[in-house]
Amino acid sequence: MMYGVTYHPDYDKYDLGINHPLIGDKPKRTMQMLYDKNIISSFHEFSPPLAKKEDLLRVHPPSYVERIERLSKTGGMLASDTPAPKGIYKYARRATGGSIVCGSKLFENYSIMVNPLGGFHHASKQYSSGFCFFNDIAVVIEFLRKQYNVKKFFIIDLDVHHGNGTMDIYYRDPTVLNLSFHQDGETLYPGTGSLEKIGAEKGQGYTINLPLPPHTGSKAYLHAFNQIIPPLIDQFSPEILIYQSGVDTHHTDPLADLDISLQTYYHLAKKIHQLSEQHGQKLLVLLGGGYNSDFCIAAYENIFRGLLSQGKCIQEPDVHKTKNVDIVDTRISNLQNVLKKYWSFH
Repeated sequence: MMYGVTYHPDYDKYDLGINHPLIGDKPKRTMQMLYDKNIISSFHEFSPPLAKKEDLLRVHPPSYVERIERLSKTGGMLASDTPAPKGIYKYARRATGGSIVCGSKLFENYSIMVNPLGGFHHASKQYSSGFCFFNDIAVVIEFLRKQYNVKKFFIIDLDVHHGNGTMDIYYRDPTVLNLSFHQDGETLYPGTGSLEKIGAEKGQGYTINLPLPPHTGSKAYLHAFNQIIPPLIDQFSPEILIYQSGVDTHHTDPLADLDISLQTYYHLAKKIHQLSEQHGQKLLVLLGGGYNSDFCIAAYENIFRGLLSQGKCIQEPDVHKTKNVDIVDTRISNLQNVLKKYWSFH
């Protein structure tokens, strides 16, 4: 089994402006880190094409796609927090094309594929904000459904912000088990993802949200992961895992405050790879959000090392490690109680 990563210079043009939290230097710096640390020797590198319009239209209606295409010609605003700079239609299609290439390679003897510019989970079918244009998670799911007849997808969304767009798209779909760990929407954008939101109709029980209190800390976060995610994967038996590995949970991130340490990303990635080896050997990793660029690159290094199960990772003092363990324990119990009709956790 082989590993791969996608990159294109267009990735670095996905930049929403000098005074905006999303600055387009991370993909280039991530790739440079992979070369500097010789991690790239374990990965094949792929240059993604633009996502085709037909790929986008499996998720987004023509009016939405055309709106972004128009904004891209003149510049403008997609939403109050999301400028649409000139050219963004192309750059967003390139990012989405990266996720599609990654998905395809998982059906060509690759067991891990990483897109450094992916995980745009705030894009719903016909509206978006949160720095997202096209929901590449949904686009790649629908592509794989059509191209490879994949029937069961598990999304593990660990970005600090709730994936409201992805939830909206798959809220009634029992073929996509969509799990989000995020900072409580009462304290952070986008204000959604309450514990009681578990899906509707045939999709009831297939949307899972764990809203975490500010200053959760690493110990409680890892405990929540181990209590919730492995039992779900065992029971659902997905054909593919999609890991949105946003590192805006880090304690230095300027937009949120879950207070996770760098070494936690290593342990999460290692565990998720182990789970994927037990279920289908197809793991799509989308590096997601993170707004302290220097610490993002360090966190990404730990994610790559965790995926490879390399023994060494970047360590830092974890002063926030044991905060709010009791509160998180209660929320885990509450979530398990809400889901007991659908899943077993013992």
